[in-house]
Amino acid sequence: MPRYGFGGLTPAMDLGLIALICAAALLGPALTLFSRGAVPVVVGQLLAGVILGRTGTRILDPSKSDLALLYDIGFAMLMFLVGMHVPLHDQRLRSALRRGALAAASSVPLALGAGLLCHTLGGGPTLVYGVVIVSSSAAIALPVIDESGLSGPPVLVAMAWITIADILATVAIPLALAPARAARSALGALIVAVLVIFVFLVVHRLAPVPLVQRVRHEGKKRGWAIDLRLSVVVLVSLAYVAQKVGASLLIAGFGTGLMVGAIGGPKRLSKEVLGLGQGFFVPLFFVLLGAKLDLRALGSSHGAIVLAILLAGAAIAVHVLASVVIRAPRAIGLLASAQVGVPAAVIALGLPSHAINQGQASAIFCGALASIAACSTGAVLLRRAATPARPAAVAAPAHPDPT
Repeated sequence: MPRYGFGGLTPAMDLGLIALICAAALLGPALTLFSRGAVPVVVGQLLAGVILGRTGTRILDPSKSDLALLYDIGFAMLMFLVGMHVPLHDQRLRSALRRGALAAASSVPLALGAGLLCHTLGGGPTLVYGVVIVSSSAAIALPVIDESGLSGPPVLVAMAWITIADILATVAIPLALAPARAARSALGALIVAVLVIFVFLVVHRLAPVPLVQRVRHEGKKRGWAIDLRLSVVVLVSLAYVAQKVGASLLIAGFGTGLMVGAIGGPKRLSKEVLGLGQGFFVPLFFVLLGAKLDLRALGSSHGAIVLAILLAGAAIAVHVLASVVIRAPRAIGLLASAQVGVPAAVIALGLPSHAINQGQASAIFCGALASIAACSTGAVLLRRAATPARPAAVAAPAHPDPT
């Protein structure tokens, strides 16, 4: 029987459930407001999913086909936004690229060693842990930098480091999750990358054409959101190709975001993508991701608890040690340790493919939360260090001089 929402037929999707997810996602902004920015929005959204999903009430079942489709779109949109956050046009980063690249490179062997330790004591895939530990999150750290008003050469180094680590870790995820299928995954990723470059060249060539400029002008004037529509078409089309060639949605979303960021789209496109993504698809994805987790597996497994502690400590320690290598303030390492996109991608891709189990996914989730807290701490320390100390007041003499 057809599943349409007309004429009394069974609706194709439970709209009440979608409304519940959207409402639950508001826990993210609420926690951020009540904590005065100490708790990022993503944490509240994940916790909402934990409450409604396998760990809590079990109201949400992300495996349902309709929710699974929204979950995939939300994941692709998240990677799209992460790619757009990469500051490719920031001229200030060029002077800091060398030290940022050195920090990223020095953290790789440290992360692999820490990943081996995590595997030895907590079980699970060494390479995946290494990728998670070495990663950073431009989507978390760069807004924290902006909101904190941080500046100066060390902060520029951190921005370059975060950007390089974010890109490399994101590209490495599919290969780390399925080493046996590395050749096929690499070929699929290459196909998607070539298509991204092709679309970029076509858009770059057509942008100055008078007809194209006229259509965009009319779209802006009439509120058609042409740039957003085309971006979504490219995103979904590349995601479809990625599924067909054995690549990950991660590559399609991240590549599209990088392409839009490289083109340097108008500010209204950034606002429109932010509204569509952060207003609906991304919060929905994080709630469903939280619903997939079974944190009871963490509580019932000693190895998972040990793994969570190791992942959290290793991510922070590796970034702090890398900051020592490049002779930067330790707070820069804390700032660069923020993780969200890569752990989310590992959980989203690793659970269905059985590359990781529920206990390991929960440990990765907890490690990511600790890294976000470390990032906020680093920003506070840098802000305090940049604030000039007030001169101490001169105390008045206890007894006035009689002369």
